[in-house]
Amino acid sequence: MKLKHFFTLLSVLFVLIVQAQTVEEEVLFTVGDESVYASEFIRVYQKNLDLVQDESQKNVDEYLKLFTSYKLKIQEARSLGFHEKQAYQKELESYKKQLAQNYISESKVTEALVEEAYERLSYDVNADHILVKLSANALPQDTLAAYNEILKIRDRALSEGFEKVRSEVHNGKTIYGEKLGYFSGFKMVYEFESAAYNTKVGEISMPFRSSFGYHIVKVNDKRKSEGEREVAHIMILTKPNDTDSIAQKAEQRINEIYKKLNQGEAFEDLAKQFSEDKNSAAKGGALPSLSRGQLSVPEFEDVAFSLENVGDVSTPFQSKFGWHIVKLNGKKFMPDFETMKPELIEKVKRDPRSKLIDEALVDNLKKKYGVTKNQPALAYFESILNDSYFKNGWAIPNGFKADDILVVIGDAKFKYKDFADYLLSTQNRSRQKMPIETLVDSKYEEFLKTNLMQYQEAHLESENPEYANIISEYRDGLLLFELMENTIWNTAKTDSIAIRNHYDSHKESYMFPERIDAVIASSSKKKTLKQVAKLLKQNTDLETIKSQINKNDTVDVIFTSGIMDESHQGLPKDFQFQKGVSKILKHNGGYVVVQVKDILPASQKSFEDSKGAVVNDYQTIKEQKWIDELGNKYEVTVNQEVFEKVKDQLK
Repeated sequence: MKLKHFFTLLSVLFVLIVQAQTVEEEVLFTVGDESVYASEFIRVYQKNLDLVQDESQKNVDEYLKLFTSYKLKIQEARSLGFHEKQAYQKELESYKKQLAQNYISESKVTEALVEEAYERLSYDVNADHILVKLSANALPQDTLAAYNEILKIRDRALSEGFEKVRSEVHNGKTIYGEKLGYFSGFKMVYEFESAAYNTKVGEISMPFRSSFGYHIVKVNDKRKSEGEREVAHIMILTKPNDTDSIAQKAEQRINEIYKKLNQGEAFEDLAKQFSEDKNSAAKGGALPSLSRGQLSVPEFEDVAFSLENVGDVSTPFQSKFGWHIVKLNGKKFMPDFETMKPELIEKVKRDPRSKLIDEALVDNLKKKYGVTKNQPALAYFESILNDSYFKNGWAIPNGFKADDILVVIGDAKFKYKDFADYLLSTQNRSRQKMPIETLVDSKYEEFLKTNLMQYQEAHLESENPEYANIISEYRDGLLLFELMENTIWNTAKTDSIAIRNHYDSHKESYMFPERIDAVIASSSKKKTLKQVAKLLKQNTDLETIKSQINKNDTVDVIFTSGIMDESHQGLPKDFQFQKGVSKILKHNGGYVVVQVKDILPASQKSFEDSKGAVVNDYQTIKEQKWIDELGNKYEVTVNQEVFEKVKDQLK
């Protein structure tokens, strides 16, 4: 590329970037007195682009109409004072606090703990342990005695064997010796988990302390986790209150399907034809990947994880939901790190190991808001505290320096009185006696951490644009919900006469479709269905047909009967409703023949049968009229020049 062309290209790119930044800072439209900036429209449009199903909503012009309607509703909600309601403000504050937790963290330590958790979840550990029980607030002499005791036990275990010593020392009161079996990450307290994963197979760890006391752990085995299974199933539904007759028919049907499988028919085809799990039937019975403990159906999990080879099929078995046949489609032994990362971050934050994150966060916040490590004022508090504090009897003395400045966090000043009040409010938590200097240090760190976190949370909207955008959207979303519920959605209670009138004037929109009373015979063999069709034309009953066709313990035909419309899974697409026995038709990898006993013409739905659809249609019409009224109440003015720039940028 010639140099002059390079600089020309560079200058064009620079102009485009500057124009994009300029557009985002401009007002796109106004609703009454409120200005809506191009930046907000661009951000929301791009955020929702992949979520909308209606292609018209991806059109920028159409999306502008939706967005102006949205802003009209928000303006009306504020005009009606919904934002001042106590319930609204309480809900918003609760959400802000909840969301803030995702933005108040120490990323480096979190990342390290998440990576560690992923590695540990990749393996199961089989271990035994011995615990010398000890209170978390034990006195120094008791702590030393417990440590010496576990050290002696470890020495014995090394020379005499862990199992022998474990069974001998266990008394179930002060010393516990337990066989734990297999476990993985997050199943034990963090200190125990770390010791187990950091100890080699066959070895005994050094003593370590948890909230329960001092432990040693013997690691017996480590294995890769079982991971996930990809399975498909054929299901026949049952209910707990089914009669014996209904239960027997379900079992008979699943066994008939199983015989067809053993006769060589495709699992996926049979699932499409007969499985009563509507969500998976159309996909050949395929289910989302599952891991141990994911389902509340242990029988299903046990069977799914017992299948060894891809393609293996189980025998029929029963769960609380019905009868199943399961096919193994694939094995996944561990999702990749990036897939699991969001879930692991949440687990780490809820786990006691999060203390490591908190400590790092506090250190960073001290630097961010200019809090020095040196705190000379603590000596003053050491001089006014005494042992009465541990008996919940301490009080602020006369002449206390209440207004002296203790610490400054950002632009917030905390006085001696603030810390003294904190000491008073937490006095009843400190019954375990300790040196006054230690007490003051620990209380000050608690006080500082609390106020650092609160200060950051209070300033999060001004410090973090992403957090601010989410809060803004939630704030408006809450208002919109309140407004819509009061104005539109409660019409079923308030507009009963108008809803009935809408039904009466639009009855043609609320009809039962044409249906048939029919019998569907399904088979993988066209020849078999020729025999079945002949018998159906002779009005032979189904049990007789089954006894004649399904001989020698084989299942060559399965019947489905009842009232059905054209969407029924057993009917081929575009099946023509006509009385009598149909031709033999290909469907879902097999063949069907349909006996249409009767055709039920399209018929009028009663008001009660169609009430849900009527209310929905009425609300849609009412909402559109209401938006038109809002457009007259609050003038919407679009800056077309800015809008054209926005469209260019979005292209």
